[in-house]
Amino acid sequence: MKINLSILGRLWTFDLAKQLQKRGYLNKLITSYPKFKTRQWNIPNNKVVSKLHLELITRIDDKTLKFYRDRHPFTHQSLARYAAKYMHECDIHIGWSGGSLEAIIKAKQLGKIFILERGATHYNDQNKLLQDERNKYGDGSWVPRYHLWQRELLEYELTDYISVPSSFARESFIKKGFNEDRILVHSLGVDLEEFKQVPKRDKTFRVIYAGKASFRKGFHYLMKAFYELNLPETELHHLGIVDDDMKDYIGKYTTNKVRFFGHINQNELYKYYSQGSVFVFPSLEDGFGLVLTQAMVCGLPIIATTNTGGVDLVTEDFEEGFIIPIRNVDALKEKITYLYNNQEECIKMGKKAKARVENGCSWDDYGDQYTASLEKIYNRHF
Repeated sequence: MKINLSILGRLWTFDLAKQLQKRGYLNKLITSYPKFKTRQWNIPNNKVVSKLHLELITRIDDKTLKFYRDRHPFTHQSLARYAAKYMHECDIHIGWSGGSLEAIIKAKQLGKIFILERGATHYNDQNKLLQDERNKYGDGSWVPRYHLWQRELLEYELTDYISVPSSFARESFIKKGFNEDRILVHSLGVDLEEFKQVPKRDKTFRVIYAGKASFRKGFHYLMKAFYELNLPETELHHLGIVDDDMKDYIGKYTTNKVRFFGHINQNELYKYYSQGSVFVFPSLEDGFGLVLTQAMVCGLPIIATTNTGGVDLVTEDFEEGFIIPIRNVDALKEKITYLYNNQEECIKMGKKAKARVENGCSWDDYGDQYTASLEKIYNRHF
């Protein structure tokens, strides 16, 4: 069984490529990243097709080019065409949504199997949630990039399978009428060597949030909840950048108890997680949320919304944390207050969260579940 992968960028593609390489299934990785980056995942140079110029184009901060990119999917088309050139070498091709249309068409012509990797919910569901939130809190001017939107919808129809990282994302496709057998779920992993718990230095009750502070991530709801609670000896730590559209809005909820650390290198994140008491992920829409497993393995219970991968990480008896509705400040306040008033219980839940991830959520576990799907598909079609 020979597998090709293609992506504009990186995401968790290199982790999947590493897992396939370990099992002898990786044929080619077509990416916009340079080979010196892929070597960090122990992927041999002869299995990497690097189209670095596409990455450079996406990163150029020029208004004229940005205007063009937002209206024409040049880089996405180009990567898909490069992927199509290597289609004859593989049995199954895994390509990321938005940058796979031409490759899917080629796969159909050659009788190959195509798996479309979608890291979030159905594009239409995602767009509606974001537009509703912008209309409520932003300037309402945000609209999806039309060409990429149409590419995605056509990819959904033409591909053999769609792989998503959570049951929440899967359900968004099922509700749109997609055959359940076409929608695969592969929960993402975490690097257990990179993310490890270290001792907490003090007794301050800290709420941790990692990732971009944006409307999509629901960070404004967490800011409001924390501000209204105003609990003594508490802090809110934000690890990541703040979206420009949110700066004015969240400014009114910022106090001396809130700290913004900016971008933190991934290999340093465990130090910040370990100084927390609870990890809160109030996202309106997130296919999974890698930060959830990162925080859990560092000993933090989680408070996550129903619209994230948290629904697959917290067991039915809520031993590892809580699942709450989106856009619900009262629910955030209730769960944070409960953990604040029951800090011994909070620590116990953190230990359960850590054990949950250590036993079933590593990248090797991800590789096992994805490989099992690939072998089943291969045996079914070949």
